[in-house]
Amino acid sequence: MLEALWAAGASRTAKQVQDALAGRELATTTVLTVLGRLERKGLVSRERDGRAHRYRAVAKREDHIADLMRDALDGAPDRGAVLARFLGSIPPDERDALRDLLR
Repeated sequence: MLEALWAAGASRTAKQVQDALAGRELATTTVLTVLGRLERKGLVSRERDGRAHRYRAVAKREDHIADLMRDALDGAPDRGAVLARFLGSIPPDERDALRDLLR
């Protein structure tokens, strides 16, 4: 659902989100339930638009992924080991890009 909101680049109704996920055959109630849960988690905001609500992703995709990475690191007993494994798993060009960012 977040992907559909990020791809839209603007607020969307639950029906518009459902249409964007057409290949997944989701019921409107399911879409509304998930959007409600995402709102309670602070990942989407909701605003009234007539009888419906419009939903918008609160954070950019990159910010959300960075938060997930930080949460994963916070759960690791040995952050250094996790970072070393991560660096060993990415292609050399991405390691070079990371090295440039750290400078």
